[in-house]
Amino acid sequence: MGYRSDQMLIVVSILEGRHFPKRSRHMLVVEAKFDGEQLATDPIPHLEQPQFATELAWELDRKALHQHRLQRTPIKLQCFALDTLTSAKESIGYVVLDLRAAQETKQAPKWYSLLSSKYTKFKPEVQLNIGLETDTKPAAETFKAKEAPPRSSKVAPGGLDPKSLVPILNEAEGYHQIGPVDSCKDYFVLSVTIAFATQLEQLIPSTLRLPEPQPEFFFYYSLLGNDVTNEPFTDLINPDFEPERASVRIRSSREVLCMYLSVQPKLQIHLCCGDQSLGSTEIPLTGLLMKASPEIEHRPVVVEGAFILSPPNRAKQNMVSVAAESSPTIGVSITLHKEGSLQTSHRPREMNESVVTKKEPSTPQKIKELPAQPPMFSDSPPTKDEDTDSDVESLKSVQADSAPPQPQTRPETSAPSERPLPGVQPPPSLSHSAPEVVRSLSESTSAQKIAIPPAAHHFCFLLDLRSIHDVDIGFPVNCILRYSYPFFGSAAPIMTNPPVEVHRNMEVFLPQSYCAFDFATMPHQLQEKFLRLPLLVELWHKDKLAKDLLLGVARLQLSNVLTSEKTRFLGPHGEQCWRQTFSEMAPVMAIEGSKSKVADLSYTITLEDYGLVKVREVVVSESSQSLVVNNPPPAPPVHSQPEPATEPHETLEYKAALELEMWKETQEEMFVSQLKKKELAHMQALAEEWKRRNREREAIVNKKVAEYTVLEEQLQKALADLEKRKRQLASDEIELKKARTELQLECERSIQEREDSIRRVREDCLHQIELERLKAKQLEEDKRRLQQQLQEAEHKFKLQDKEFHQYKEQQSSKPEIRLQSEINLLTLEKVELERKLESATKSKLHYKQQWGRALKELARIKQREQENAMARLKKQQDELEQMRLRYLAAEEKDIVKNERLELEEIRNELNRLKLQEDRKQAPDTGSTSDRKMAASGSRQQDEGLDDYLSRLIEERDTLLRTGVYTHEDRIISELDRQIRETMAKRSIR
Repeated sequence: MGYRSDQMLIVVSILEGRHFPKRSRHMLVVEAKFDGEQLATDPIPHLEQPQFATELAWELDRKALHQHRLQRTPIKLQCFALDTLTSAKESIGYVVLDLRAAQETKQAPKWYSLLSSKYTKFKPEVQLNIGLETDTKPAAETFKAKEAPPRSSKVAPGGLDPKSLVPILNEAEGYHQIGPVDSCKDYFVLSVTIAFATQLEQLIPSTLRLPEPQPEFFFYYSLLGNDVTNEPFTDLINPDFEPERASVRIRSSREVLCMYLSVQPKLQIHLCCGDQSLGSTEIPLTGLLMKASPEIEHRPVVVEGAFILSPPNRAKQNMVSVAAESSPTIGVSITLHKEGSLQTSHRPREMNESVVTKKEPSTPQKIKELPAQPPMFSDSPPTKDEDTDSDVESLKSVQADSAPPQPQTRPETSAPSERPLPGVQPPPSLSHSAPEVVRSLSESTSAQKIAIPPAAHHFCFLLDLRSIHDVDIGFPVNCILRYSYPFFGSAAPIMTNPPVEVHRNMEVFLPQSYCAFDFATMPHQLQEKFLRLPLLVELWHKDKLAKDLLLGVARLQLSNVLTSEKTRFLGPHGEQCWRQTFSEMAPVMAIEGSKSKVADLSYTITLEDYGLVKVREVVVSESSQSLVVNNPPPAPPVHSQPEPATEPHETLEYKAALELEMWKETQEEMFVSQLKKKELAHMQALAEEWKRRNREREAIVNKKVAEYTVLEEQLQKALADLEKRKRQLASDEIELKKARTELQLECERSIQEREDSIRRVREDCLHQIELERLKAKQLEEDKRRLQQQLQEAEHKFKLQDKEFHQYKEQQSSKPEIRLQSEINLLTLEKVELERKLESATKSKLHYKQQWGRALKELARIKQREQENAMARLKKQQDELEQMRLRYLAAEEKDIVKNERLELEEIRNELNRLKLQEDRKQAPDTGSTSDRKMAASGSRQQDEGLDDYLSRLIEERDTLLRTGVYTHEDRIISELDRQIRETMAKRSIR
């Protein structure tokens, strides 16, 4: 059994963290994803310094490792905070590791900061280490497989193995790469749309307890490793949710994509409640493979239909007898198209064919574009901004393959003074606080009152889309502009009409492009809305033969008008008003492709503030739809001159009273009709609620009946099983009696055999005892004989010992023997002395070593003391540095002066000696010999002084090299003094 040396392990060590906030009810989990395989650590407490102490490993061979390094496959570590009460998982950041940094040699761990961290104030970090290890797992026993039959299928293009195709996420470009990068350069879009669902209550068994107070349900599926969920809903009988489409971009080729789809499993969609799956369905992707013909270059391929949701294994037995027509179903559409093929004139028709329309046609379809970073599945539904949904509703409806509505007619005014009297619209705050009031206003119900806040201002917003120019499109455009801004009081789109034809490098002024909006709102709400939500103006190409085509979108930042200069003007009633005007040229950007500019739009926006709204309650009339202030009728005018006498019925007072009574009757009739309408509406609502509850009860009853039918069938089946078991028990009893009789006979036979064996064993034991007795007698005789022989041998030994002592005494009296004994004693003493000498030598060496270590330790201690002393004396040295320098300079001068004097004396002495030598030129032989003898004696003394001097210098240097002593120590000072004296003596001689 050998070891696989080509198998490697990529080991990621997650050691610890720091700078994390402390959260008592949360746990920390790190999930690592590499090559489509996801690993996770155990949950640990969410502390400031969490201790993970976990290793995650992936197994692969060296060839695959080299391929991943060439493709720069990252290892992504996602950190989550897990709520222990609600089991909600919250992403708090991630770390991306480079596989090329992994080495087989052990490296030190590093700290990595969490990217996109939720805790911006703390800046958490994680200590990680990535390395490679050789997989030492014993390989399986080798065997020789049979030769595989030849494949009948065609060879894959480029020699690719379909099973080796793995989608690789490119976060920078926002797509998944399938296949080689060099040959797969086409972009495709794979979309999944969940349109409707029916009979979902059949998936809830009677034994299942749903969470309180109101459970939320949602659909979940995985698309190329991306977890996708739709908006949650609460009603299973009549599930009401908007169709949503999730899309992913794929970079590949048509052949490689077909190979990838051929080996992929089915798309599995789950109906979930919290973290529990209530049912699922599997949609095969072979339909896309069959339809992914060369037509995909021009039109999308679609797999759509209603699929039955099957309960999990624990509940399948309860759904056996449910009819097929009452089975829970889900409407799903899977679309695959090539990116860029839908930008032709046939795009609306082709996309309209690929949408599952089980909802109402007026309901816009939502599109959920999957980000480059795969979102993780969470039990809590994502929150939405209700204000932004209405602003991008038109754009989303276009992207969801719905054609733009027909242009609506509206009054066109040439100047602000020519527009009608501004009416008061409800502010946006009312749509959140009192939806009944806004709904009643939009439906124009008679005698409905709208409450306007006291601080609300009357605003008028004027938008003039002047011209469009610099169109960068390859064909003439019949352009219309379309926009909608619900904050102005209506979500209905507004379009320019009729279409105008625009060519390249041409500026065209738009007809009927001036529009005014009157509304009432708070100034701070207006400023907040303008700053947060731009106005999206869509550029459409209107074609007579095909559906309209969206070319681009211009973003008009309405907050620019708030920064422009204010001008004062008088209102229609003489009040002081303010006006702000802003003009600009905005680019129209394409919605697909490279996001390039397709045209320029010139526009002017004006904001007029008419001050506070004077009315507090506005009544919407049923006939005229005008606004009437709920004030008492005006009093009749007072005339100063007396009028002539007339009939009582023709006086002004009578007419005023009659008009008042008629007004009262009219108001009473309107009030009664309003009450009847409200009563009718309430009765209809009650009837609808009763029908809805009745349908729910019928569904529950049908469900219970189906469950009871299944239980009855199970009970009948259980009774049949009991009868069968009863018959089986009777036959088992007969078998048991037969076995009991056989067992009794077997027992008697075994007892007889045991008795016979005991008898035989007893006889054998008696025979063995007789034999042992005979052996004991024989051994006693042998013992007596051996004792007699022992006594004889002892007698002979005594005689021989006596003779030996006599011979020894005779030999001891000889001198050779005495000398030999003395030699032996001396030898022993010599050995003992040598042993003592060796031990003394060893102890001397040991003491030398101990003394050297002690000297070194003393040197270290003195060095530390010297460092401390140097630290203390540093300040003093700094202070004395200048003085020392001056002193050294003065001393140097004195030394130079003294040396000059000594040189003068030596020169004089040399001159004196030269004169003496000149005087004594006559040599004397006797004195010469004496001088030679004296010189030889002095030479011997000089040699002795040199030896002594060299020995002193060597001792001093040896002590200094140990590091224990310094020049300030006493012994070193003494040696220096002796060296100086010796040198002085030597110089004198």
